Amino acid sequence: MTAQPPGTIEADLQYLANDEGLAVYIASAGGGEILPHEGNYLMQKVMVKNGRNRNFDLDREGFKLVSRVSRVSDFYDESQIAAVYEAEIEALVKEQAGATRVEVFDHTRRATSDQVRKARKTREPASIVHNDYTADSAPKRLRDHHPDDAEALLGRRFAIVNVWRPIRGPVRNFPLAFCDAASVASGDLVPVERQAEDRIGEIQLALYNPSHSWYYFPAMRTEEALLFKTYDSATDGRARFTPHTSFADPTAADQAPPRESIETRCFVFY
Repeated sequence: MTAQPPGTIEADLQYLANDEGLAVYIASAGGGEILPHEGNYLMQKVMVKNGRNRNFDLDREGFKLVSRVSRVSDFYDESQIAAVYEAEIEALVKEQAGATRVEVFDHTRRATSDQVRKARKTREPASIVHNDYTADSAPKRLRDHHPDDAEALLGRRFAIVNVWRPIRGPVRNFPLAFCDAASVASGDLVPVERQAEDRIGEIQLALYNPSHSWYYFPAMRTEEALLFKTYDSATDGRARFTPHTSFADPTAADQAPPRESIETRCFVFY
């Protein structure tokens, strides 16, 4: 057996089993029941490497970890999110992505605890290897938010970058794993309809490829944030899509505290 880097774990990740056009990604409502996704899926054992003490880049691998303390004291307080957190995120993404303008357009809170989800009206962690947008759905999302000036904005490079942060840390189970965008081959990502209460969209689900290179960042703290690119209009070889998923950490203690997190999505303009 090939020796693995220190901190590497073997974990089960859920992939799309085949590209038969049958899959539908159904987004659950906050606090409601977890709805099964349509289609055929498989659990695949993969080696997930510890990404700490490594250098990553949004344009190369598609993701990176940063240390950034937030002034928010309660990530469930919408007034603090609007008044404090959005400006923090916009400044962080502008700095890290080298953008001229950043605009927050969405927040999603998730929890592994049924009790927390019901009390806080949050969603469960995403458990299928996916990327949030496709080459078609990302521009559509921009048009939804900018109906009057979308075409002008689409005339230059734009991206969508997500920022993921633990609401309570450290995260002991169900962390995020990221697939190095450079290890994803053409055809690995399949466009799939995404159904939600408020709209119909499109995401990408991943087919398994043994060349995929996976990383995670164990024991993430609230003072840390993960940035990852879910779309880039540039087609010059830089990372455009970043497959990711949560996963059950086989090394986690049985009584590990439930994961709670907030994920913020941003339009990034260059």
